[in-house]
Amino acid sequence: MSATTDTTAFLESLRIDKWLWAARFYKTRSLAAQAIAAGHVRSGGHALKAAREIRCGDALEIAIGDAVWHVVVRGLLAQRRPAAEAQRLYEEDPASNARRAAQRETQRLAPVPGSDLRGRPTKKARRLIHGLNDTV
Repeated sequence: MSATTDTTAFLESLRIDKWLWAARFYKTRSLAAQAIAAGHVRSGGHALKAAREIRCGDALEIAIGDAVWHVVVRGLLAQRRPAAEAQRLYEEDPASNARRAAQRETQRLAPVPGSDLRGRPTKKARRLIHGLNDTV
């Protein structure tokens, strides 16, 4: 075996959970498998199973939170690579990209009340909360 192995060896097909992980849609393969089992990943309008083999040219609909990605598989990698390389594994539909950008802009301009709150209240915030409850 040579010292320089080609990590982008040509693959004809790959499990969808492994591809979603390699394309950086999910942080782990188990999260990808859970999303697939929950029906958040579809192909041709049909829910898939984690062991389903995908090939280049397959169209996928991936729902992550409120965002829905419509992508076409352009490459297959069995290993997780840097984000720049992972983005070359798929091509997003322009309408999907525009829809997600509009959704991000809407969330930025009109955030959900309380979305900026993180963790437990501070001592000052707790006193304000208790003060509001005492006056009612």
